[in-house]
Amino acid sequence: MYPEYLVAPMREELTQAGFQELKTPEEVDAAIGTEGTVFVVVNSVCGCAAGNARPAAKAAIAGEKKPDRLVTVFAGMEKEAVDKARAYMLPYPPSSPAMALFKDGKLVHMIERHMIEGRPAHMIADNLASAFEAYC
Repeated sequence: MYPEYLVAPMREELTQAGFQELKTPEEVDAAIGTEGTVFVVVNSVCGCAAGNARPAAKAAIAGEKKPDRLVTVFAGMEKEAVDKARAYMLPYPPSSPAMALFKDGKLVHMIERHMIEGRPAHMIADNLASAFEAYC
């Protein structure tokens, strides 16, 4: 686990944008297992990818079409909650950061770390916006 003072600004970057932080497996089940659309961001301290993932997520939800719920779990912190979220993301292997869109509890769109690394935030946001347009 990382020191809380280190991750606090990274948590706040998403929670201040309207994401609900999920810290237990039960909270993850309650969020993802609902009707409607849920956008899950697996937050991370990784500067090479997370530094673009958070701005991309915020830009994507600024559009006209967006998911019903916005939630986040933090890799390297609340292990059980992250593990539960990743179980919903199967068959994709665990990665962080990562982003997933669920509709009625089913995974419909996934962005893995390798799809984030080396790409500018606007390109990732455009990918998410297309998914939101299709499913939300």
